[in-house]
Amino acid sequence: MTEAQYNECVEAHADNLYRFILKNIKDEDKAADIVQDAYEKMWRHKDGIDPAKGKSYLFTTAYHVLVDAVRREKPQVSIDDRPLSGHVTENQYSDLSEILHQAVEQLPEIQKMVVMLRDYEGYSYEEIEKITGLSESQVKVYIYRARLFLKKYIGKMEVVI
Repeated sequence: MTEAQYNECVEAHADNLYRFILKNIKDEDKAADIVQDAYEKMWRHKDGIDPAKGKSYLFTTAYHVLVDAVRREKPQVSIDDRPLSGHVTENQYSDLSEILHQAVEQLPEIQKMVVMLRDYEGYSYEEIEKITGLSESQVKVYIYRARLFLKKYIGKMEVVI
């Protein structure tokens, strides 16, 4: 990858990468630091990167930096250890996107990541597999579990609308 190709890759994917990281950690400064770290790692290895795979390399690197940052800050809690009753929406409310956002925030980090990559960013299972280092079957399982939790969290559509 040449310097010009590196710059094109960063220019083309900077906004999407920043949004993806920001949705996961909700801290603009930390998100900017993680994105910057991903750019730096890509720059250091630019000579060995195929320009056609620049986007994948960038997202994969940022994902790994994000996971490391999250692991340093808080311990993982299994979704099975949390009581669902405190998270179920019972009141009538019309802002489904806000409810969905709150539900996504309740997911364990790995499930939140794969759901966001799949449903928010539109990546295929194979692309998510490459970005996260998980197998395709693991990706599908995490997405299934996350969607099952989201369905339980939101409850009946009649209650939400």
